[in-house]
Amino acid sequence: MAKEPARILVVGGGYVGMYTALRLQRKLRRGEATVIVIDPEPYMTYQPFLPEAAAGSISPRHVVVPLRRTLDKCQVVIGEVRSIDHAKRAAAISTLATHEEGTGAVQIRYDELILAPGSVSRTLPVPGLAEYGIGFKTVEEAIGLRNHVLEQMDIASSTRDPAVRDAALTFVFVGGGYAGVEALAELEDMARYAARYYHNLEPEDLRFVLVEATGRILPEVGEEMGSYALRELRGRNIDVRLDTRLDSCADRVAVLSDGSRFPTRTLVWTAGVKAHPVLAATDLPLNGRGRLKCTAALTVDGVEHAWGAGDAAAVPDLTSDDSDAVCAPNAQHAVRQAKVLADNVLASLRDKPLKEYRHKYVGSVASLGLHKGVAHVYGRKLKGYPAWFMHRAYHLSRIPTFNRKARVLAEWTLTGLFKREIVSLGSLENPRAEFELAADTGRHPEAS
Repeated sequence: MAKEPARILVVGGGYVGMYTALRLQRKLRRGEATVIVIDPEPYMTYQPFLPEAAAGSISPRHVVVPLRRTLDKCQVVIGEVRSIDHAKRAAAISTLATHEEGTGAVQIRYDELILAPGSVSRTLPVPGLAEYGIGFKTVEEAIGLRNHVLEQMDIASSTRDPAVRDAALTFVFVGGGYAGVEALAELEDMARYAARYYHNLEPEDLRFVLVEATGRILPEVGEEMGSYALRELRGRNIDVRLDTRLDSCADRVAVLSDGSRFPTRTLVWTAGVKAHPVLAATDLPLNGRGRLKCTAALTVDGVEHAWGAGDAAAVPDLTSDDSDAVCAPNAQHAVRQAKVLADNVLASLRDKPLKEYRHKYVGSVASLGLHKGVAHVYGRKLKGYPAWFMHRAYHLSRIPTFNRKARVLAEWTLTGLFKREIVSLGSLENPRAEFELAADTGRHPEAS
């Protein structure tokens, strides 16, 4: 009697989920296993390109990788995992169809579970943050922020009220890590460039503020390169506040711990991430930070047929002198863990020994806007144009599929030949507004 193919359930279509499923579909033998990938979105977002998408250097559709096209030998289910009962090897998921049918979550059975739901923004109980804060983890947030910044410039150009103008032209970013610094640098570059097309705005009228709770920015690139980045940003008239926290942003006023107050219509929150909340709806062991307890072989600690990696997993860092150290939740580890994870799942199916994940951090690169950047890679320190070029080359090599690489490279080439696009498409966020206006009142009120 033929053995039934194993059912491998991959929760999450991000770095770990997509790369693991991609490797599995390439290496699985015919009839050996079925791979099911579940994610709320039909695409994987290549997050390092979000700042460039926000600045208009890359089209939003080229920052994402379609799961169905890339994982053509897998079953891709667009939905959300509500809970997992690993003891019964079952996951409860809701989809657009279950929502339409009103049937509630459906059960999916599996033999092997790969948990890679990633992370979500880590928010704090700051007054006004939930009402006015803007995140920067998804392509929708990146493009929404770009539209928002340009719309604020339109407001400032049109108003005669100096208070409204000042608030519209003040942009506050909270968090001095990769996401915050790169988003701020790219958008500041774009906004000051766009100011030349407004008859009553000057680049100097725009005020950008970066708030960081610790004493340095970009700790990943090292102290020397972080200090260079700080000087670079301040040299561009960006107000960087170190050892400072956001105490409140109620009533559209950013109040900082040093007593400063900034009336602002733009507050971008990039102050860290936390494990995806779906982990709390499982019967699997979690650490104090809500991440999966995993072994160096990327199995869930003490649990059979369950695997984890990426932002959601606390994987021991075997290259650290600290026995309690875990791998940092970043893309560099996630992509490399996915390779080991896929190979170990295959080894488990074939009763072969597992390998441990061991990767020494090779360094980091960060963009500070067009032709500007910092890098600390393999002990070498670069800044300015060479670092910016390395940033682009590295991420171009890492974005999956030749199709995406070619499209991104073509866009960069065209962007270098022509002027920046500075169009706001904010109406995309409410595409039915025009039709609703026509249906309710007619397009031209005087015609009624």
